[in-house]
Amino acid sequence: MPSVKIPRHSTHTDMTPFVDVAFLILSFFIMATKFKPPEPVKITTPGSVSSQKLPQNNAVLITIDTADKVYFTVLSEKDKTKYDDVIRNINTEQNLGLTEAEMSVYKQFYMVGVPFSSLKELLNKDPKQQGAIIQPGIPKDTANNQLYWWINAAKKAFAGEELKYLIKGDSESKYPALFAVIEALKKNEQFKYHMVTSLEGVPSGSELEKYNRAVPARSKE
Repeated sequence: MPSVKIPRHSTHTDMTPFVDVAFLILSFFIMATKFKPPEPVKITTPGSVSSQKLPQNNAVLITIDTADKVYFTVLSEKDKTKYDDVIRNINTEQNLGLTEAEMSVYKQFYMVGVPFSSLKELLNKDPKQQGAIIQPGIPKDTANNQLYWWINAAKKAFAGEELKYLIKGDSESKYPALFAVIEALKKNEQFKYHMVTSLEGVPSGSELEKYNRAVPARSKE
C-alpha cells in the first residue's frame, strides 16, 4: 500500500504584534529617561587615577570655578522632595519670604551661586536659561560664610540618611576658596568629603603601576 505524502507548508509568522511591542518599549524609555542637565559653569577638574563614579543621589556637590566663586548643588534624583526640604529650611532659617511658586522652582536649578539677598531674584528667572545667568557665587568669607547654611539645610533634609559631600574645584581655583568650603563643612561637623577629579591613566613607573602589575602575577600563583 503506497504511503500518503502530506504536503508541507511554509511557516508564516505575523510580526505586526512584535513591531507594536517594540515601539511601545521604545516610547516608554524615551519618555521615562531623564538626561543630566548641562552644568551652567564650566569646570576643568584636576586629574587622578580614581575610578569611583560621581553619585547622583543623597549627595551635596560644592563647585568652585576659576574665579573662586562657590556654587551649591543637591543631588537627589530618586527623591525630589529633598529639594523642597532644602529650600524650605533656607527660607525659614534666613527669613527670606519666598513664595510657594518661587520655592518650587528651586529644584529646576542645577546649581545655586548667589547670596541670600539675591535668591528670590534668581528663583524668578527661567531655569532653562541658567547657563546665561551670571551668578556671583555664595559668600564664603569668615564673617559671612553662607555656604554653612546651605550645608546645614541639606543635613536636615537628609536627616537619618547617608549624605555624601563632594567638592568639585577647577584646577585653576585658589586654595583660600577651598579652605572656606572645608571650614563650612567642619562647622557642620562634616569631616569626610570627596574630591571630584577627571579620570587619568596610572602614571608610568609609579608605585600604583607597580602594584597593579604585581596583583595579576600574584593571582596566577
